[in-house]
Formats: sequence, C-alpha cells, structure tokens
Amino acid sequence: MTRNNFNDSGGHVRAVLGPTNTGKTHLAIERMCAHSSGMMGFPLRLLAREVYDRVRAIKGDAQVALITGEERIEPPDARYFCCTAEAMDRLGGGHAFVAIDEAQIGADPERGHIFTDRLLNARGREETMILGSATLEPLVRQLIPGAEMVERPRFSTLTHAGSAKLSRLPRRSAVVAFSSEQVYAMAEALRRFRGGAAVVMGALSPETRNKQVELFQSGEVDYIVATDAIGMGLNLDLQHVAFAALTKFDGRRKRRLTPSEMAQIAGRAGRHQTDGSFGVLTGGGSRSGAPIEFSEEEIYAIEEHRFAPLTKLHWREAEPRFDTLATLMGDLESRPEHEALRAAPEAIDLAVLKRLASEPIAQSVKGKGSVRRFWEACSLPDFRQLGVDPHARFVARLWQDLQQGYIGADFVAARIAELDRMQGDIDTLQGRIAAIRSWAYICQRPDWVLARDEMAARARAVEAKLSDALHARLTERFVNRRTAILMKSLGQDGGSLPVTLEPDDSLTVEGETIGKLDGFRFSVDPDAGVADRKMLLAAGEKALPAILAQRADQLLAAGMEDLAIEGGAIVWQGRELARIVVPDDFAAPRLEFTRETAAIPEDAKARLEAGLGNWLTVQLEPLAPLRKLAEAANDPEAGSQARALLVTLIDARGVVGREKAGLEHLPKEMRPFLRKLGVTFGALDIFARDLLKPAPRQLLHKLALDTRPLQEAMLPVLPESDAIPAGYRLAGKQLIRVDLAEKILRAAFEARAKANEKAGKERNPRFSLDLSLPVSIGLEEDNARRLLGSAGFRLRRARELEEGAFGPAAPDSWTWRPRRASDERRPKRGEARKGKGRGPQSGKRNADAKRKPGRGNQKGGKGKPAPRHDTGPARARGAFDGLADLLKG
Repeated sequence: MTRNNFNDSGGHVRAVLGPTNTGKTHLAIERMCAHSSGMMGFPLRLLAREVYDRVRAIKGDAQVALITGEERIEPPDARYFCCTAEAMDRLGGGHAFVAIDEAQIGADPERGHIFTDRLLNARGREETMILGSATLEPLVRQLIPGAEMVERPRFSTLTHAGSAKLSRLPRRSAVVAFSSEQVYAMAEALRRFRGGAAVVMGALSPETRNKQVELFQSGEVDYIVATDAIGMGLNLDLQHVAFAALTKFDGRRKRRLTPSEMAQIAGRAGRHQTDGSFGVLTGGGSRSGAPIEFSEEEIYAIEEHRFAPLTKLHWREAEPRFDTLATLMGDLESRPEHEALRAAPEAIDLAVLKRLASEPIAQSVKGKGSVRRFWEACSLPDFRQLGVDPHARFVARLWQDLQQGYIGADFVAARIAELDRMQGDIDTLQGRIAAIRSWAYICQRPDWVLARDEMAARARAVEAKLSDALHARLTERFVNRRTAILMKSLGQDGGSLPVTLEPDDSLTVEGETIGKLDGFRFSVDPDAGVADRKMLLAAGEKALPAILAQRADQLLAAGMEDLAIEGGAIVWQGRELARIVVPDDFAAPRLEFTRETAAIPEDAKARLEAGLGNWLTVQLEPLAPLRKLAEAANDPEAGSQARALLVTLIDARGVVGREKAGLEHLPKEMRPFLRKLGVTFGALDIFARDLLKPAPRQLLHKLALDTRPLQEAMLPVLPESDAIPAGYRLAGKQLIRVDLAEKILRAAFEARAKANEKAGKERNPRFSLDLSLPVSIGLEEDNARRLLGSAGFRLRRARELEEGAFGPAAPDSWTWRPRRASDERRPKRGEARKGKGRGPQSGKRNADAKRKPGRGNQKGGKGKPAPRHDTGPARARGAFDGLADLLKG
C-alpha cells in the first residue's frame, strides 16, 4: 500500500504545460526517441496508436510496442512503449524516458485517479515529462517540488467568430455536440447542405474513429461532427469549431462546460501556424428558448488561454491490500493525506465490487490470490456503458469461470462468433463493437483465457470487421460524396469542372454520377434526392457545352450508324435530334434542331449540322422519283394541265385514283411526257411505279409525309383490312398492289381487244379471260373477278351440261362496258350481301332468272342451275367509284 509515498526516484522531471497546438506531444516523441528506451502514457487508445505509428516509422517495427487494454503488440526486443495510461507500468517500467500526456485528466471524476497515480509515481531513469494544461502548474509545484516548469505558447491565434447557421459554416469546420442524437441531427443536416460530415464519438471504436478522422483529413468531406471526445488530443486540420451546445451531462447532472473545457475543444481549430476560430451555431438554444452564446469572460479566457488553476486531483489507493474484500474496499475508499489530493468518486469498478461483495458470489472469494483476481474481474471496463447493475451481472458470470481457473477457449470462441455479424444499423453495430471490446480486453489478460493469443487475434479481427461496417454505415448515412464534390466545384468555371462522359452515357464528377445524357438531353440522376437535384442540374448545365461538343464529335466520328428517321425527325438513342422539314420540291431538306442541342457551342453545332445534312442527303435518295416529279411540276414548259396532274400525284405520294386525277383536262399529247417521268396511266389508278418499292414507301412513312398504314415489304397481295396501306387497292376480300392490279387489268383489256378484232362489226362481243395470272400473283379467283368487275368486266357463266350429256363444258365468257354515272351508287358495306347477288343489278338478274327458261334454272333434263359467282366490282364499286379510303390521311 503506497498511501501518499510519491516516487521521487529517477531522473529529471519536466512539466511541459500550455494550451492546445503548442507541440507538447511532438516534443515528447522527439525526447523519447533520443533516449535508449522510453514509455509514454496516453488518455486514448486512438492517441497511443497514432504515436506508435510515428515512433515505429523512426525506430522500426522491432523496437516499438503498443499496449492497451484491448490490444498488445510487443516485439521481444521492444525498447519504446506507447500505452494507454491504465496499461502503462505505474512506476515507468525502468525505462530511460517516461512521459504522461494530458495529465490534467487527473481532475476527472471517473479516470482521474489513474492519471494522478502516474503523475506521482511513473518516472524515467534519465528524464520524465509531464504534459498537460497550464491549469495543472500549481498542483505540479505542490506534488513534485523539484519539477522544472516549461510553458509553451500556442503556435497560432484562436479568435471568437460569433454565431453562424449550419448551412453557412466555413469549410474545414467541426461541429461539437454532447449527445448522439444531436450529433446525428447535425451530421444529417450537413449531408443535405454540404455533402456530408465525418462523425466522431466516444462510443465509436478506435478503428472507426480513425477511419472517420481520415475521411475528414483526406478532404473527402469538409466537416466533422463530434462530441467533446474531439478535444482529447485529436490532431485535425481544422479552421473553425462551432459549438451546438455549451452544456453537457457529466454522468451526474447537466452542467455548463467550464472555460478550460471549452478551450480544450475550441483549441482544435488552427494547427501549427494556421490561425483558428470558434463560435456557436444559431438555432440551438436552451430549454428556455434563449440562444446559446459565450459570455465575455469565457471568450476572453479562451482567446487568452487564461483559466482558473486546478486545486485538487483525484486520488485512489493504487496498491490496495488483498487480504479480504472488506480490506480491499477499505483501502480503495481511503482518503489521501496530501492537501492537493482528494478521494476519487466511486468509479464503476469499485461500484461493481461493492455490489458483488454483498451477494452470495462473494462467499467464494477467499485468500489474497482470489481477492486480487476478483478485483481484476471487477476492473473490467464497462465498454457497453450499461451501468452498474448490468455490468455487475456480466462480471459475476465471468467470475464463475475465472474462479475455476481459465475461461474455456470454446466458450470464448462462441461468444466472439455471436458478434461476428455485420448486419444492422449504426446503433446495433456500436453495441456489437462495445461487446467485442470487452472480449478483446478479457483475451488480453495473461491468465484468464486458454489459447489466449488465438482468441485475442479473433477478437481483434471481428472488431476490425465491425469497425469497417460501422464506418461504412456512418459514411452511407452522413456522407453524400457527390454533393461534397460539387460543393467544392460549383464555384469554378464551367469548363474546368471535372465532369466526365462515361461510355454508358452517364456524367460523373470524380467517379460520382450526377446524371445521364439521353442523346443530347441531360437528365439528373433519378436516385438523387429533392435537395440535391437543383445542385446536380446546375453542375450538369455548367459543364454541358463542353460535354455536348464532345458528344457531337463522337457522333460524327462514329459514322452516325445509330441514327434513324422516325416520325419526321432524326432520332439518336431513342430521342429526337432534329426535325426534318422537307420542301415542296423535295430538294435540300432543312433541319430544325431540338431544344436540347441549344447548349452545343456554335462551331461544334455547325460541324454537326453539316454532318447530319450529308447523312440525310444519302438517306433521302429513295425519294429521287418524287423529286423528279416535283422538278417537272415546277417547270413552266410542262403546261398547266400536266403540272396540275403532277401536283395531285405528288400530294397523293405517288398513287391517285383515275376519278380524282382530273384526266379529262389533260391533253393526250402530254401523256408521253408524263410517262417519261415514270407515271403510269392505269385503268383504275394513276401512279409513279418507282414509288411503289419498299424503300421510298418506308421513307415517306418515316418522314411522316404519308400517314397511311405502311406495308414495309410491299408484298403483292394482302388480306382484307379496314385500313388500306398506301399503294394498294381492294380486290374482294384481298388487297393488291396497284401496279400488279394494273398488270392484271391490262392483260384483260388485251384479251378484249383481240376479241374485238375477230368479231369485226359485232358490238361488245364476248371473250375469254385466263385467270392464271392473278392466281399466280396470289389473288383468289373470286377476288380476281371482283377486281376485274371494278374495271367494268362482267362474267357470263356458261350453261352446265344436260343430264346424260358428255364432253367438256363450255367456257365462261366475259363482256365489258364502261361505268355510267347512274351506276355509281355506293351501297353501305354488306348491303349487296343481303340479296341473292352482289352487283348493283343483282336483284333484277335474280328476278329474270326465275321467269326465263334456258338460263340454268330449268328442271327435268333441261339443265341444272349454274352456281352463282360474285362477278361484281370490288365491294360493289365501279371503275369510277370514289376511292378516298386509299388516300386516308
């Protein structure tokens, strides 16, 4: 039992005191590396790891050790030790140099007694350094009278900057809050306003805190939201610290921060020679509704680094007696004898000890070894921060195994495996990390766990995985990397924005997608939130001219193979690029670019327009016959009658019925001129034969110059349809292309002409027609007869052989007569089918057939009735009936 017998042995003791950013820790590292061996104690595992990495870079891996409650890296030949204060040797371990960082924590109610003990007892053989706040000076003078006092000034100036809105915080700022709920709220707001923030809280594992700090230090985010843990030695490139509150709950009550606590946090602003500032956030306020603000005295104290000195340090017996539990508790609750010390408040380890000492489990704790081991179990840190009762139950369960000797490796492995799950939200992962830290601490004890090294390695591996998962969750929730990048870039000139057009047509800024180009139309990333859309749109539009110029050059370089003509426009990647305006002469079409191309720079747009014009000229080549007709229609020497017919034919896109062509006004001597242009004067239609090919018909449809249904392959014959495709006409229950219909009708007229030559003066003689031609084209015989009927041809059925007669039947015969105006009655569809026949005079023929013998209606050996065939015009129409449905649209 040491009581107040301070360790005065060892070398020179130097107290290096001063505010933050004075280089105290850097000085201590330099001094330790100048000695043959050394040990430094830190308040946080995070700081111990940081200094361990720095010293290792100087001295090499084999000479530097890291010892904390949960981690132990100790090479056999290690001479330099970086430890947490609790894990360092309380006497200094006999090293040449010993340093204690942040020694003013000795005034902390929970952990202060540890730092006080190290300050009083840890000594180096050659040199001891005590690092801390200037408020510690009076106590160091009292407790270590021979210590040398070294005061170091702050490298940079710290000034009060007043209040600011969260959305107006300068870059490289920290927001300090004092509850996890407030930390999350601030981080979420910064995500919306500034693209995100790193998060640092005491509840995070050291690995997670390291990753979050690196997120800020690397510049990926410009803001960090933290609890007062930020004030404990974290070295950050901060320019401003904003307090979201000036009060905190210290475990017992809610109180206002002391000026020295405020300065410890605010002092993180400004590193080395860079000045810093501090202030408060507007909109925070107190419960009374008053805004939070620093008092004049607090501002003066923080800026000038003048604080009331510490008057007491907390102390607890560091080497209690282990005779009995009662003796142990008595020593731990004993009071110090030095006036500069005060008894430490009851920490959680002592509270757990007292709680378990009153339970039956304490009856098994007998003898010094058992009492010491029981106290070590009660000293297990409450990483889960559950409070005395839950933590005491955990220790009691742990003691059940420890009192038997060792904790089984299988049991520890099972507990670690239970925590090896990366699913869950932020709070769930934090809970698992706290639990795995408890097992990592247990596995580090030298005599607690079988297969200690293996179990410790497993625990560290799971903690690392959980820390990575937690870092990912925090980053996913509180960092919008895209917004953060754009916030830095939006002030730049549009041409210098780092916007990249990716092969999949997406636009990215440093790998983050901001939108996509559909053709030349920029659309914001659909996954962006409402708050981000305006900013993404602004970023995209700023860089759009350069991107669209690149896009236009890509289109031209690729040979424009992906272009198409649809609906009267040039379409690329499913979007309109330009409307095609075809002039009346079908010569050089004009392009009307869509609104999306307005942002293309003029030189790039001129190149694009020229390239599209050349491409379009090639695409419109199938319309050369129509262009030829248009040129002739504009030729004054063609004559007004021929020009009128040409205009009618052009307007009908190459096919017009005879009755609508105005042939009565066309002199016959003009027909050869029109035939040279490719115009065919058919029995039913006037048409330009070259325009009946698939290519021109498809192109007319794509240009929206012919809105009638399209038959892409222009097949000879089609099934009947209510909507007749362009270039076809009705033939009964089928449709036939007009040039093939003309071929069939021309053959019929040639047969009639031959019959007339043979008949001499006989008027309207009968003649025979061979229907093999229409059948070979694809027309059914009945439909061929209907087509012929449309041109004035009438079938005359031959009588069938009488009963008992032998020999070939007489062939059917045909007659022809032109249609008269009185015949041009247009019955409704299906009207003809209601009677026995289908022609306009079918009723009269049926009546005559009943009265007259010898017409195939007699019985008793005079002949059988001939079967009725539909020989009328297509759909009961004559050669000059209206054919408006052929030109719909």
